[in-house]
Parts: sequence; structure tokens; C-alpha cells
Amino acid sequence: MITEFVTVTSPDSPDAQRKLAHAGQILRDGGLVIFPTETVYGLGGDATNSAAAAAIYAAKGRPGDNPLIIHIAEPQDAARYTYTCALYDRLARAFMPGPLTVILRSRGCIPLTVRAGLDTVAVRCPSHPVAHALIAAAGVPIAAPSANLSGKPSPTCAAHVRDDMNGRVDMIIDGGEAQVGLESTIVKIEDDGSLLLLRPGGITVEDLRQVVDHVKIAPAVTAKLAEGEKVLSPGMKYRHYAPTAPVYLLNGSEEERFAYLEKTSGKCALLCYNDEKDTFSKLFAENDLYLIGTRQNLREQAHRLFYVLREADKAGYDAIYAPLPPREGLGLALYNRMIRAAAYQIIDLHK
Repeated sequence: MITEFVTVTSPDSPDAQRKLAHAGQILRDGGLVIFPTETVYGLGGDATNSAAAAAIYAAKGRPGDNPLIIHIAEPQDAARYTYTCALYDRLARAFMPGPLTVILRSRGCIPLTVRAGLDTVAVRCPSHPVAHALIAAAGVPIAAPSANLSGKPSPTCAAHVRDDMNGRVDMIIDGGEAQVGLESTIVKIEDDGSLLLLRPGGITVEDLRQVVDHVKIAPAVTAKLAEGEKVLSPGMKYRHYAPTAPVYLLNGSEEERFAYLEKTSGKCALLCYNDEKDTFSKLFAENDLYLIGTRQNLREQAHRLFYVLREADKAGYDAIYAPLPPREGLGLALYNRMIRAAAYQIIDLHK
């Protein structure tokens, strides 16, 4: 397959509208288009077309029991494909368009291939203007997981998309760097009116609790999915977000991490807080230190995490070390991504 590359940083110009109209036609014809969102880049196909969904799974090498999120142009469009409710409307008013995905009961018009056989549909209304314009131009909801080979770190820029997907899709739209850097928050509306958090993201538990009284956190957010437990949303079951080299998370202070890393051998990289660079430059060459932002700036860390994991992956390290993120606020989303990238390999330095 020959992949067409286009750049659209704003949907307003006649040239951008022409490109998006062409991309919309590709989607209606059953093709695949990669596009920017505010979270990460998405690998899109017509969510009403089971063959397009199958093509998405094939392009990513994604297991078929891992459901896809459908992207809609307006929050109220969810009612065409799912049974919405007052709580959905409240969440939509507070967080949509934006980095929130809500799992709702399906009306049956979204194919089982998209839903991975579930009776629910995961719905999101992205805030990125190019994504919004593309969905409108397509005239169909767009099923779109992250635009990477399955298991690899999600792409937050078009260059990383090209690394994985050139020749696997019909078109890649370069819309610049993703703003958030982590995939959307996923919640499921429970029968008792509470919310179940299945994947943390840019909208935090604390944000959700400003709108909903009862928010529960699924055990799989911070631990492995239980044996035989059903996959309700993307990112729950499989090793995700991972470079080729093994990743190890170090749970300890700056001093404890320094003492541990002094004893390591081989070609190693370190994900490092900006304010710890001087400390760890005594152990690592500058090219082997990957700065992820200041210790206190979780939004900067979220923005940079997948980018630095992908850059480190290109260097062929024997191991990649990183500090264990906190589990409060946006830190919970970072923790969730990092434990999966590390295949749950956490080294506790407090012992």
C-alpha cells in the first residue's frame, strides 16, 4: 500500500478543507486515515463498516478482543449509536469535546468487530479541530485506536506515526504535536449511577468527582487484569506503550535511585526529571538521559512520556530505567501507562 502524507494544522483554509474532504472520502470507501487528536494520533476507519474495523486490527497487529473507541463530531451524536442517559449528558457538558471516552450500551448499529463482541460502545468527541473537521467531512463515526503497532508507545507526532504505519494505511495527516500526550480517560456508566474508571488520562479522578459523586477505580488501572476478566476498554489486558528494551520502574528517592543505578551495567538509558539532570549526568552520558519534565509538572511529563520512550527505543538499549510516578491526579495516568510499559517490573528501593 502507498501511504499519502498531507499536512493540516488548521481546518479553515480551502486547501485544508480539500485535503479533509479527500480523507473523508477515503474513510467512507473503507480506507484507513491516521489523524491528530489532542491526546495521541488515531488510526481511523469507518466505525459502521466491519471490514474497515478488521483493517484497523490488521494494520496495528491488534488482538481482536481489544475494543475500539468511536469518535463522533458532537457529543449528542452518541445517541445515534448508544443509549445515553442523564449522567452521560452531565459528563458531556463538563468534558466534551475533550479527552474523555464514555462506555455506553450499544444500540447494535456499530459492528461487533468494533466492539470486540461486547454489548457496549466506547464513545469520544475529540477537541482537536482537525479531528473534529475530519469526522464532519467523513459523515460517519471514526473508529480509532492509537496509530502505532500494537504494544508500542502511542505516537504523539507524525514522524513517529510514519515509523510504524507507512505502507499500512491510505493516508497520514500531520497536524503537529499532540497536546495531552496520553490517551483519553475511559469511564463506564454503571447501572447504579456510579462511574467506573477503566483507564486514567488527561481528565483525572479528581476532575470526575467534581461532576459525579461516586467514581470507582477498576483494579486493572493499577494492576494486571485478573485471569479470565473481560476486557471492557482499550489498554486493560495486553503489554502496552512499551519500547523493545525492557523497562524498569524505580520506586525510591533521587538518592536511592542514584545508588541503585551506580551498580547497573550494559547499555542503559534513564528517563529523568529535568531537575535531576545534574545528579544523573554523573552516571549517564547526555545522550542516554531522556528528560521528561520537572518532578512537579505532571502535565509536561504526560506530554513527553511516549515521545521519549520512542526516541529511546531507536538507540537499542539493553534496559531503560524510569522513576515510578505518583498515583494522585494526573500521576495516576502516568503510573498506569508506565507499569504496562514495564510489564509490571517495579524495583522497590525502600526495602
